[in-house]
Formats: sequence, structure tokens, C-alpha cells
Amino acid sequence: MREISSQARLLPNETPRLHFRLLSDSDAEFVLALLNEPDWLKYIGDKNVHTLEDALAYIHTGPLAMFAQQGFCLSLVERIQDGVPLGLCGLLQRESLQWPDIGFAFAQRYHGRGIAFEAATATLKHAKETLGLTKVAAITALNNEASMGLLSKLGFTLQDKTALPGHDEPSNLFLKIL
Repeated sequence: MREISSQARLLPNETPRLHFRLLSDSDAEFVLALLNEPDWLKYIGDKNVHTLEDALAYIHTGPLAMFAQQGFCLSLVERIQDGVPLGLCGLLQRESLQWPDIGFAFAQRYHGRGIAFEAATATLKHAKETLGLTKVAAITALNNEASMGLLSKLGFTLQDKTALPGHDEPSNLFLKIL
């Protein structure tokens, strides 16, 4: 595992509209709803988060565990103006990928407002400037046109198809040099 200084163990902080923070137990209701939205289930898959207890377990064994191990994770993205949670965005380290990959998912009611682009741009800046990464990957379902369009807008290029553990279908693998 790569060593990360304590200073690098920070999340992207803010953009003009968005604030990033670690998930906490109080976010379980939002996580439960987000992970069961139709787009999440269609493009990311069923993570077996069907109760508040499942959501708490997801928070602790997923993002918080990754942050403790890697110094980065999926962060809760909330609106600065009122603290309303909008979705998740951040970096993941999958055993099957050479580079960390960016992940993002926002509640359907916030689609089409440029939020994912704003959050992903801040995440990539953080990856380069704070974490010192030189490359970031991205994974999408083969039919996820919206995410593929966003990745293209962010400067990612399609590399190949890849098989991810636990997924029946191959995924698109994208890469961005920072």
C-alpha cells in the first residue's frame, strides 16, 4: 500500500456549490435511498443495502474502511447553502485495477445540474494536487451513456473493456492522465 501523509488524508473541501465530507452514521437514511435508486441498481448494481443497518454497514465497511486504508474514499457531497446531501463522489482503490478510480452517483432529482461534473473536477484536482496521483481510472457499465459523456467531458479516454469481480457483464475502463 502507498504511504499517504497525514496532510494528504483530506478530502476535497469545497467548490462554489458543494461541500465534501466523510460519511457518518447520520447519513444512513440517505445512503439507503441512494443505493436503491433505479440508476444505481441499473448501472452500479445491487449492493444488498436494504435496511438502515445495511446502510450503516456499507458506510463502515466501504467508504470509511477505504479512507482508513488508502487515505481516500467516496465522500458525501452536500449542498453548501443548506447541507442537503446530493450524492457520493470520490476515489476508490479496487484490487483488480492498477490505478485508483473515480466514482460518482447522485440522487436522480439532482441530475442535469452540473453537480457531478463539479464534484468530479474537484476530486480530480484533489487526486493530483493533494494525493500526488498521475493517473486515475474510471469504470462504467457498457450502456451508461450519461457517465460516459461526463467522463469524456472530464478528459478521460476509453481504454478497453474489463471484467470486475462480482459483475456478470464487462465494464468500460477509462483513464485520465493528470
